[in-house]
Amino acid sequence: MSAIEVILNILMVISALVMIVTVLMQSSDEDGMSALAGGSETFFGKNKNNTLEGKLANATKISAIVFVALALLMLILV
Repeated sequence: MSAIEVILNILMVISALVMIVTVLMQSSDEDGMSALAGGSETFFGKNKNNTLEGKLANATKISAIVFVALALLMLILV
């Protein structure tokens, strides 16, 4: 196992842990299917990126993108 593979494995484990933690820290949506119809549109929905929930959602998206990119990179290299 080369040094690059070890580094990629460590980064993949870290991104997986970050993704797991951020998903578990998010609260569930109580609106359910009514959110699809736009029933939950409020003033706070427009500024959601400034809240903790918005930051957790962004961290989840970024860690998922990093995880997939590392998986594809490991597939190519190995």
